[in-house]
Amino acid sequence: MSLKRPKGDPGTLVVLEHSSKILKGNPLGDPHVRKLGVWLPPGYDHGGRKRYPVLYDLVGFTGSGLSHANWKPFGDSVPERAARLIHERKMGPVIIVLPDCFTALGGNQYVNSSAIGNYADYLTREIIPFVDGEFRTLAGRDHRGCFGKSSGGYGSIIHAMKYPQYWGAIADHSGDAYFDFVYWHDWPNTLNELAKYRTPKRRAGAQKFPRNRKLEAGLDDGRIRRFLSTVWKKEKLSGKEGHAIMNLCMAATYDPDPRAPNGFRIPFNAETGEVIEARWRNWRRHDPINLVEKYRANLKSLRGIYIDCGWKDQYHIHYGSRLLSQRLAQAGVRHRYEEFDDDHSDIDYRMDVSLPFLFRALR
Repeated sequence: MSLKRPKGDPGTLVVLEHSSKILKGNPLGDPHVRKLGVWLPPGYDHGGRKRYPVLYDLVGFTGSGLSHANWKPFGDSVPERAARLIHERKMGPVIIVLPDCFTALGGNQYVNSSAIGNYADYLTREIIPFVDGEFRTLAGRDHRGCFGKSSGGYGSIIHAMKYPQYWGAIADHSGDAYFDFVYWHDWPNTLNELAKYRTPKRRAGAQKFPRNRKLEAGLDDGRIRRFLSTVWKKEKLSGKEGHAIMNLCMAATYDPDPRAPNGFRIPFNAETGEVIEARWRNWRRHDPINLVEKYRANLKSLRGIYIDCGWKDQYHIHYGSRLLSQRLAQAGVRHRYEEFDDDHSDIDYRMDVSLPFLFRALR
């Protein structure tokens, strides 16, 4: 195999620094001054007058915008992919924005949360006007779109539902949906990981599990805080730790409670594993499959909705994607849904389909 040798003008990656008023003083103490990547397409002349559609790249969990500009051994970075697609005349020139929405909990779902920060507002009320003020964008929702995979795919479809005044088209790659399948099955593993931080430590022998009203309410008895304090000191997390912090991030996203320890509750009793129905109902209120009818009019206003998922997705997201497509169809919402023979990992090549789709919808 020969080395990659991209053809044509690669465009220009600009990295700016943005100071956010919305993220200042966020609950996790994450930085409010952040790097913002903006890729300018071939032909963009700083002295020119032509304006361009804009695409916002919402990266997946544990990612950050500029990570999508990194060199890849056999594939393309997002800027390289866009430049190639433009060179191949599969799409026209666009500006691509690479925001940083990473948090101490490994990321977020691009929504507002009292436990994490108001990242939906950060994107829509700060980053969009900032980019429109700095670059020659077509500064209207009909020429602005967002796309992402996994958590970024979830963010894209949720923004289509709740913030259509900002977005004209979206692409959702393997975005979290059908929470009963996607999240539920991994919580026993998360509870096992958190149990390592239980006090007192469990001893072998006869056991008693008296009722614990704190745990029955999804509140932390100290084990979650001790787990977080430990992993925040690490540079390398195990796979089990990574999944555990992901589930805690989802709890902070879907069931924040300013009165609770850590600012959120979990949906299962940490000792018995019993589901806490009231807490799980809060999660289900954020599930895209349960929101289509509520936001039907907003979704219908978009110029393009693209969804895809691999039918071997190890997180079972293909079932949620199918349900989401089914409910969109039932609601009369036009969209394009595709499946492909792959899992959840390393599927950036699917942007070869979604980026031209978005360009056609937004040009």
